[in-house]
Amino acid sequence: MARGIRSGSGIQSRALTSAWPVTRQQSERREPGVREGRSHAGLQPQRGEDLQPERGPEPPRDVRRRIELIQDFDMPTVSTKIKVSRDGQYIMAAGTYKPRIRCFDTYQLSLKFERCLDSEVVTFDILSDDYSKIVFLQCDRYVEFHSQHGRYYRTRIPKFGRDFSYHYPSCDLYFVGASSEVYRLNLEQGRYLNSLQTDASENNVCDINPIHCLFATGTAEGKVECWDPRTRSRVGVLDCALSSVTADTEIDGLPSISALKFNGALNMAVGTSTGQVLLYDLRSSNPLIVKDHQYGLPIKSIQFQDPLGLIISADSRIIKMWNKDTGKIFTSMEPEHDINDVCLYPNSGMLLTANEDPKMNIYYIPVLGPAPRWCSFLDNLTEELEENPESTVYDDYKFVTRKDLENLGLAHLIGSPLLRAYMHGFFMDIRLYHKVKMMVNPFAYEEYRKEKIRQKIEETRAQRVQLKKLPKVNKELALKLIEEEEEQQPTRKKKQKNLPNILTDDRFKVMFENPDFQVDEKSEEFRLLNPLVSKISEKRKKKLKILEQQEAQEQEEEEEPEGKPSDAESSETSDDEKGWVEEVRKQRKLLRQEEKVKRQERFKEDQQTTLKPQFFEIKTGEEFRSFKDSVKKQKLMKKTLGDRLKLEEKLGTLSVSDTTVGSKQMTFKLKKSGQQKKQQEAEKQHHQERKNIRRSASHLKSKRGRRGSF
Repeated sequence: MARGIRSGSGIQSRALTSAWPVTRQQSERREPGVREGRSHAGLQPQRGEDLQPERGPEPPRDVRRRIELIQDFDMPTVSTKIKVSRDGQYIMAAGTYKPRIRCFDTYQLSLKFERCLDSEVVTFDILSDDYSKIVFLQCDRYVEFHSQHGRYYRTRIPKFGRDFSYHYPSCDLYFVGASSEVYRLNLEQGRYLNSLQTDASENNVCDINPIHCLFATGTAEGKVECWDPRTRSRVGVLDCALSSVTADTEIDGLPSISALKFNGALNMAVGTSTGQVLLYDLRSSNPLIVKDHQYGLPIKSIQFQDPLGLIISADSRIIKMWNKDTGKIFTSMEPEHDINDVCLYPNSGMLLTANEDPKMNIYYIPVLGPAPRWCSFLDNLTEELEENPESTVYDDYKFVTRKDLENLGLAHLIGSPLLRAYMHGFFMDIRLYHKVKMMVNPFAYEEYRKEKIRQKIEETRAQRVQLKKLPKVNKELALKLIEEEEEQQPTRKKKQKNLPNILTDDRFKVMFENPDFQVDEKSEEFRLLNPLVSKISEKRKKKLKILEQQEAQEQEEEEEPEGKPSDAESSETSDDEKGWVEEVRKQRKLLRQEEKVKRQERFKEDQQTTLKPQFFEIKTGEEFRSFKDSVKKQKLMKKTLGDRLKLEEKLGTLSVSDTTVGSKQMTFKLKKSGQQKKQQEAEKQHHQERKNIRRSASHLKSKRGRRGSF
């Protein structure tokens, strides 16, 4: 578990409260009743009986173990979003009530300015390196642009917005929300452009890849659509809802996309409303890793920590850090209040969170990176903490899975303080586990006693002589393999390793279980390839009968299996080649006789069948020609090209003429079907009727037109 310092609620911290960061030695010398100030003179009590302050009650231990890095780093009621400027100097947070934005200067460790807004902020983004250019998306469809002095401009989008992204090459803002369209606002031209039409009913989140500027939007149907801003066309769709559902996950409805984040040119992380995080490679439609938060709450934020290859994902209950290659948990944090947003301070191990609480928390984990430049003294504090390590022991807790909770009837406690999510299950108090176990199954001791008795009986049975049990399918093949193995056992050396057995190998298990793999001994191939099987099979059939009798008597009586008959063992000698040839000839004669019988049966069936004439219908628009036309066509195809050209010239369908240059020109007239001829005749009649009806318009000319004519 990573050790760190938290600002706000006091987990894993070891210093007194102060408006300005101080070392532990200074804070321990300070009296508890003295108020702290900015100057060093205020750190010591004023002398004099009248001016000496009264000693108040000692502050609680949680307050004494807290570090306040930035003065007044809080909101009146709730903080919703938090971001850091690209230069790392300013931290901006949005919250309520009343709706406002606060900017904190890290170099001064205090509040820079505060601005109140007309409505609550859904999300915002810092377009410049500092706080000079900020865009706010508000809950009443308004978009506000702020500069250093305050609000610069205000406009409105057609539908309620939920997220937006800024495309730096074209200066376009992409807005997504309660609509199937993605609205584009160009900041250079100051006007709206044609929107992008998606296949979704609503869009929840969006993001733009910082390298190749691919635009991606997460829909309410659980899909991610990727668009190319240059051509304004869709380039791909990922069905994340289907990929997030695995055999272990349980969902109540269709997962929608609640978080989206790009990393580099190829990786993209997607968070769902059911608590899963999917890591994709853009070259594949299947996720590389699916990570479940085990709480069933929507994923609020996803961040990438590249130096250690970690993904920081957060829902309203927990922040998890896990390896993006293996999915192994690195560490996790559970604050006291619900989380609204998480921001990773660039190039450091500091995390900033916006919570359902006035106080905004700051976490510092040294393993993730060094402390920022403006609070470098945190490294010294963590070194002091490492001198006295505290080991976390879970002796008083029981690890249970989701299936165990369902068996105990405690599935309704998921999400409550009684269960703490860890890996693929939960930790619960061992006393509570034992109480519930006794209530659910009061006869657990009796079951344990019966299980022990059964194990002892099986141990005694293993010492007895066990009978050979053959499979249901391919019994003769199994018996052959057993005999071969018994024959090879005395010939093997002691040091030689045992060869794998087909009967015990899982790869060939289906061959002795599925009836489709039954060997057909009556087939032609089997009889020709195995001419001596008939003799050997007779011997094995005797053994099969003996084994079947033994299996039938196994439940009633326990007898030793009979051995091989001495006659059968003595007859098992190698056959001569003459016997093999005779057996092959016999099999071929039998096959020929079977073929003759089959031919006679087919001939009788052909004689009994009566042929009936078949009638064919001619398609509409086609004329019936005699069957002699096909014969003429076949004769024509057999002739040479020159003969066919002469025949076409006689019929008038082909004409050959010489040109002035000396080459020849050839024209063809294709044959037309009867339907085309009828259509041409109908068109000629129609044109002729139009000519007859047409009247001249010469009498409509005016006198003015006649004068103007030349």
